[in-house]
Amino acid sequence: MIPHEEKQTVKWYLLISYIILIGYDVFYYFIAPTIIVERESGFPSHYWIINYIVLTILILVSIYLSKINKQSLIKYVFFISYVSTSFLVDILTYYDKAESYTSGNVVDVFLILSLPLFLNTRYYWLVSLGIASKYILTGVILKISFVIMPIILLIILAIMSYFLLVRFQGYVRAISTSYDNQLEGIVKGVIATLELKDPYTRGHSERVASYALLLGKEIGKLSKEQQKSFYYACLLHDIGKVNIPDQILMKPGKLTNEEFEIIKTHPVVGAEAVKNVEGIKDSICVILSHHERWDGKGYPNQLKGEEIPLLARISAIADAFDAMTSSRSYREAMPVEEAYRRIIDGTGSQFDPLLVEEFKKIYPEWVKFHETYPWTKKWELHKEVGS
Repeated sequence: MIPHEEKQTVKWYLLISYIILIGYDVFYYFIAPTIIVERESGFPSHYWIINYIVLTILILVSIYLSKINKQSLIKYVFFISYVSTSFLVDILTYYDKAESYTSGNVVDVFLILSLPLFLNTRYYWLVSLGIASKYILTGVILKISFVIMPIILLIILAIMSYFLLVRFQGYVRAISTSYDNQLEGIVKGVIATLELKDPYTRGHSERVASYALLLGKEIGKLSKEQQKSFYYACLLHDIGKVNIPDQILMKPGKLTNEEFEIIKTHPVVGAEAVKNVEGIKDSICVILSHHERWDGKGYPNQLKGEEIPLLARISAIADAFDAMTSSRSYREAMPVEEAYRRIIDGTGSQFDPLLVEEFKKIYPEWVKFHETYPWTKKWELHKEVGS
């Protein structure tokens, strides 16, 4: 699921779950006893307050996970906490008075029916099996048999949700494939235009994107969707150079200070050009900040240390490595061993020290890619990303 859509879905999912859970308790335990049935109002036991303590804590945990961009974990934390707490409270409340136990909860029904919204098969099985297990264990511990009725109902609802989930996943795959094909065509067209303008950088964008993707996978912090967005952004990291005059871009000698200042405008121009393109804008920092330095002496914003976005720090290493190991109008390519040494020498000044350590691990794969790269052939989209 697209990160933005995941965030919105989780927010509404939690809001509706809380409304149903609290509303159900208020109606069933406080309103219904006074106007519908003749029984004492109030929660079945003082243990019930545990539910609301956990719900309050979950709000704080969800806010924290959202701030650190871990929205995908919120639904797992919420469900596991909810099902565990409700099971524990039921057992504590009804262990010595099983005859008073009333099975079933509207929240459980909502959780099952909302499963297709997340397009996540793993989460589907967690919720379905988790709720079924709760009722089975409750029936075994309390020695009651009528929990079979909510189990059957939930199985039926789970089957319906599964069919909807599969159907939604099929629709999303079709739309995603169509969108990726269109985006791929746009990216190829833009890169082809840039390479016509500066033939010395032919293949540079593809190589940087491939190096960066390998390093990004090595650190293990990027989801599949983030990897795809990151890869496309790396392909377009130099798009702003279309705005640089040819006599500066392809100058064989050393640039003057004035000419270098013009070169330094390309990250801002490039980021502005694609800032509204879906599939790239979440990684726009790659285009804007790939020339920032760890010591704050880079451009365009002189960001320092972790002020520089992680994706930009990754692409900076990839960009520097390929720039050193490929020929330019003003110099020949240097050996990969020399480029490696210079990356290491740049630790703590130009490059993030922790990422350089990861670079050391992935370096043999970079060398292999460099040696097998078809330097005379036109580039193609990275298969693992484009598929």
